[in-house]
Amino acid sequence: MKWIKKLFKIFIILFIIIVLAYIGLYIYAKSMPKLEIKSANSFYLYDNEKQLLKGENNKEWISIKDISPNLIDATIAIEDKNFYKHQGFDYLRIIKAMLINIKNGYNSQGASTISQQFAKNLFLDFGKTWKRKIEEALLTVRLEVHYSKDQILEGYVNTINYGGIFGIENASQYYFDKSAKDLSLAEASMLAGIPKNPSKYSPITNYDEAKKRQKIILDAMVKNKYITENESEKAYKEELNFSGREKESELKTLMYYQDAVLEELKSIKTIPKSFLTTGGLKIYTTFDRKAQEAMEKAIQTNITSEIEVASIAVEPKTGKILALAGGKDYSKSQFNRAIDSKRQVGSTLKPFLYYTALENGFTPSTTFKSAKTTFTIGNNKIYSPKNFADIYANGDISMAAALAYSDNIYAVKTHMFLGEDSLVDISKRVGISDNFSPIPSLALGTEELSLMNMMQGYQVLANEGVKKDIYMIEKVEDINGNVLYEHKKNEENVLNKSITFIISELLTNSYAKEFIDYTSPSCMVIAPKISKKYAIKTGTTNTDHLIFGYNPDLLVGVWSGYDDNRKTVIKDGTNSKHVFVDTMEEYLKDKDESWYKMPSNVTGVLVNPITGLAATNEDKHKKILYYIKGTEPYNKTDSKDELVTSAKTIE
Repeated sequence: MKWIKKLFKIFIILFIIIVLAYIGLYIYAKSMPKLEIKSANSFYLYDNEKQLLKGENNKEWISIKDISPNLIDATIAIEDKNFYKHQGFDYLRIIKAMLINIKNGYNSQGASTISQQFAKNLFLDFGKTWKRKIEEALLTVRLEVHYSKDQILEGYVNTINYGGIFGIENASQYYFDKSAKDLSLAEASMLAGIPKNPSKYSPITNYDEAKKRQKIILDAMVKNKYITENESEKAYKEELNFSGREKESELKTLMYYQDAVLEELKSIKTIPKSFLTTGGLKIYTTFDRKAQEAMEKAIQTNITSEIEVASIAVEPKTGKILALAGGKDYSKSQFNRAIDSKRQVGSTLKPFLYYTALENGFTPSTTFKSAKTTFTIGNNKIYSPKNFADIYANGDISMAAALAYSDNIYAVKTHMFLGEDSLVDISKRVGISDNFSPIPSLALGTEELSLMNMMQGYQVLANEGVKKDIYMIEKVEDINGNVLYEHKKNEENVLNKSITFIISELLTNSYAKEFIDYTSPSCMVIAPKISKKYAIKTGTTNTDHLIFGYNPDLLVGVWSGYDDNRKTVIKDGTNSKHVFVDTMEEYLKDKDESWYKMPSNVTGVLVNPITGLAATNEDKHKKILYYIKGTEPYNKTDSKDELVTSAKTIE
């Protein structure tokens, strides 16, 4: 019995310590200033014309008196039935959740109260460090000592995520085209179920799961005596009509841009970790509504299947990100594929490979044999890349042709000839990545990168070799107008202007009819839509389609694929190309033709673009290609094929 008495004493001591700590925490919280919850973690985003963006993060705050009692009751019943009884923490619920989780062997139960969840919503991010948990606990107590339960509940429903729509008034208008005060029991129980898992329980994207969740909500309301069994059954059977649309002035992709802005905000060291210390932020962005509208129109017109898409538009001269879409529709999926998804980039890495080749003595006329080839690499390993559709010239082709056709054999031979570190080095130089592995397949883009990473690299090509950080935030002010941050120009000349001019010219051949021969350039399908001169490169894997293109005024990148990595079809890649060209053409339609000035040490020569030889009267293919003066062809090309000693041609 002694051990029982000892255990009891330990329990009493721990209990006293907890109570004293609890009292101390409340006294400390009471002494701290009252939180401004309506402006805390609020942010006001402005576009490039200093107009306020009307996205869902600019919450429409409404009084609890203007919210249907059905929604209030449903929220309390499912989220925190003891909300009006506890002081911020439901200790019995916490203990119960811990026991269930120990029994199950994993975290299947949560025990956060509405006060705790609201505290989390007042932070910029949802980190799970102990420091953050302590901060959230203190914030919870501060809420409880300074605000009434109704005020806390009001704050919670005005900030919570209802499937990509933030705040109950915005959600009510979006899903049912009505004010939150007019929500029926059926509608309220449907909305109250969304916050637990916004992507899973949105009735627009997953109706069956949303109905299951609604039933759980209604059962909880019955159990807690908010409604009767009869009212529950009637509400569950009621047919709901979802409007599922924002106001006509809004864009389905706008919130992707705003989320990307907040990600950039986290990286700015001069911005406080919590908005609470500033009482709200004014964020002036590079957002260009015309560019976003052009991008969204192109996506909605061309991406009609369930495949997903991401796109970014940048002003090359400044690095300003004008538009960004992380998916087709933010209300259906909040995953931002433009910044958070890493996929193989395929042949879109080749322009950087060929830049390095030109830097090391190659010319647009340098030839390799395009044929089925097996490469013997370290430790007698075999590497056998293939061209798209298994199409080969079975003869020598020029670099210009290899780039226009996106020939994989030529690319790997170039990569092996230069040394596999060359592509690694230039990737670091232009800011794409600093941790590539020097392997043969790198030439074909087997490394995984985000769309944003690749846009940084292409910005250098589009800006004639001058590297600038691509960015979204121009300036940040607190609510009183005090400047907390201003973007500073950071540029570095990392590539040769003459060589970037040649690469840009070579990339215009992706839709040039002069290259139609044993195969066609990779972008001929969109050639009829192209009214201006663009440098374009595509990339394709079994699961991904990418395209990057630019002129001096605009750089656009597009990715399409499935989130579950399933295989795509040729049409998916074609659709991505149309998204690209439609975005470019729509945004630039009122702008004059723009292209790069030819450097004085560069010359243009009429050649046979397939062979790279100077053109003769007998050639059916003729095209002006550009060279550093003194390297242009006269009557023969520079063939490197015999120097690739590690390649064995399969006849």
